[in-house]
Amino acid sequence: MLEQDSFDKQPRLGTEMPPLDLKTELEKAQTLLKVSREVAGLTTLEEVLTKLVEITARETGADRGSLFLNDEKTGELFTRVAQGIHKREIRLLNTSGIAGHVFTTGEGIIALDAYAHEKFDKIADVRTGYKTDSVLCAPIRTVNGEIIGVVQALNKVDGEFTQEDLETLEALATQAAIALQSRQTIERMTASRKTEMEFLDIVSSVTSEIDLSVLLGKVMGEATRMLDADRSTLFLNNEKTNELWSEVGKGLESFQIKLPNTAGIAGAVFQSGQTINIPHAYADLRFNPAFDKKTGYFTRSILCVPVINKNNKVIGVTQVLNKRGGPFTGEDESRLRAFTAQVSISLENAQLFEDVHNMKNYNESILNSMSNGVITLDSDGVIKTCNSAGFKILGIEESEVVDIKAEEFFTDGIAWIYEKMKVAAETGEADIFIDAEIEFNKRKLSVNLTMLPLKNQNKKQMGSMLMFEDISSEKRMKSTMSKYVDASLAETIMGDEENILGGKAEIATVLFSDIRGFTSLTEKLGAQGTVKLLNEYFTLMVDCIEAERGVLDKFIGDAIMAVFGIPLVGVDDEDRALRCAIDMLRVLREHNAVRTAKGQLPVEIGIGLNTDMIVSGNIGSPKRMNYTAIGDGVNLAARLESACKQYSAQLLISEYTYAKLKGTYRVRDIDKVIVKGKTEPVEVYEVLDYHTEESFPNIMEVVSHFNAGIQLYRKQDWDKALHQFDEALTFNPKDSLSQIYIDRTNLMKANPPGDEWDGVWMMTDK
Repeated sequence: MLEQDSFDKQPRLGTEMPPLDLKTELEKAQTLLKVSREVAGLTTLEEVLTKLVEITARETGADRGSLFLNDEKTGELFTRVAQGIHKREIRLLNTSGIAGHVFTTGEGIIALDAYAHEKFDKIADVRTGYKTDSVLCAPIRTVNGEIIGVVQALNKVDGEFTQEDLETLEALATQAAIALQSRQTIERMTASRKTEMEFLDIVSSVTSEIDLSVLLGKVMGEATRMLDADRSTLFLNNEKTNELWSEVGKGLESFQIKLPNTAGIAGAVFQSGQTINIPHAYADLRFNPAFDKKTGYFTRSILCVPVINKNNKVIGVTQVLNKRGGPFTGEDESRLRAFTAQVSISLENAQLFEDVHNMKNYNESILNSMSNGVITLDSDGVIKTCNSAGFKILGIEESEVVDIKAEEFFTDGIAWIYEKMKVAAETGEADIFIDAEIEFNKRKLSVNLTMLPLKNQNKKQMGSMLMFEDISSEKRMKSTMSKYVDASLAETIMGDEENILGGKAEIATVLFSDIRGFTSLTEKLGAQGTVKLLNEYFTLMVDCIEAERGVLDKFIGDAIMAVFGIPLVGVDDEDRALRCAIDMLRVLREHNAVRTAKGQLPVEIGIGLNTDMIVSGNIGSPKRMNYTAIGDGVNLAARLESACKQYSAQLLISEYTYAKLKGTYRVRDIDKVIVKGKTEPVEVYEVLDYHTEESFPNIMEVVSHFNAGIQLYRKQDWDKALHQFDEALTFNPKDSLSQIYIDRTNLMKANPPGDEWDGVWMMTDK
């Protein structure tokens, strides 16, 4: 409806204006009616804003116009502009500039010289390159007098803005207010509806997960996204240790965070069961800035809510950090509480599943770690499990024994075992056979057999278990050892047992390698695919180790430990170890090319080498021994392998190995570090000889600039160091290590370490 007030307002600039004649009044009324008609057919707020800006410029004779609405939640004026197929939202404080002054005072402004006006903010001109000469700005009032925004016209095309232009602009703004309010209300309702549906989808997605580590990641990810925050952490309470814990990261790179359930803001929320919302973290005495100082992260705002189960018991807390655009609101608190309430049941179920799964894995680990073969049968006489030692001793695959009936498996030369097992099952008594001769798959074995009936807690028979210990001859032992070490080394070990297996300290080079993202691979490949992948991978790697006469110490899951220099010392142990590592990476690259061509996932590894004093020999008890190597030298090799992840490298060696190398290699000095558990720094080098020109262009140029940068970095000559690292990146833009040092140098430059700094970096992870 057109208000009479629009035409009766007095001039604001102190000069009397003659009353408009009837023709002018009619033209003005027609203009406002036209505005109403043009806006009425528009459906979205963006369309209305665009149309009104167009009308503003047209009716005031301006070069361009703009219209800002007030956001009551943030205290900002906002508008939306099109950029290609996307729309961008522009925001400014509703108290800044000419627009902010008009909004807060309700008085229009005519600024004929924009840059001379005390309220004008020229930052928009600086950013856009547009030159504002004059400004006409009026408040947008509803029929009730409420100011909901401002409208502006910039740079009168002909002449200067007048009081009449201001009155026209105010009338246009009032006429458009109804359309703006209605579209804004519809937009809020639509957004609220969308938020509710997204919330339901989020809850549905999260609560369907049963794997605890995956569930924790989903909850933290969705909480971060839902509240438009920087990061979040979900802590669960461990009632046994009274600790709040969470798991961060994925796969092999995941790690647990633990803290007392009384410590910090998370502990306060857990103990009280009350939400804590801190808009300014450093102004709150409960906030501990030590973690920020350690990591370089800056915490601005914190929202922490308790996770409460259906029995009204606090089982953990969810902590969200750094709301984008301002502090967390009351609506954020409500949404996060509702979200955690919905997922609390899933968290408890997942934790229970985790406990059961861990117990299952624990039992399986015990079986698989045993050197004796173990076969279990159910009450129907069907073989249900066989451990790794059983497969190895009998020389069979899982498909040849699992889910096979006992009478079909124990035939021919081992048929007597089935008959004895039936007797043991009938009597319920264990039976033992010492030094029993069996023949399986045309192989003769000498074993100790133990047959045990399995019973549940009610003494009811569940099945039976067969345990067998391989006690074959020395020839069998030599054959087995030759699968792990060079045949001549196996002969030496067996022939001089007293001196070599007794244990001694000597200098040797230790090699550690590990598959990156192995957990993710296993999830995608499944059990059978994982076993097949490992068998192919280990075959290639062991061939490389044997080719350089290394000793395969052990497999640790998907990791490999090998030693060069024991039991026999060579003149080039370090070079053989390094050549082995280089060959492992080259062979793996070729293998990955074949896998990729078949549509299979590639395998990536990290390798660490260290030369030091180690203790090697037969370690264990008189009944169970293992020939291995231990000591700080072994631990450092493992730390270097792990450090490959931190430095985006694949092959790292210690200064001790580097100093003993006799060959020439493409090496760069990457850091002086103090590894976890140590106090003295170690210089670490990256070896790049396994690369091709395609995988690492311009290696020598990159190495030259990088090494120069490292020296300048340690002298705290930050700007020159940055120049060298930038030069390295120009030769190979994908060199992650150069980028890491650019980031680290900028950090040091902003936070100088002082004159006593020796360039050493402390590693906090293993």
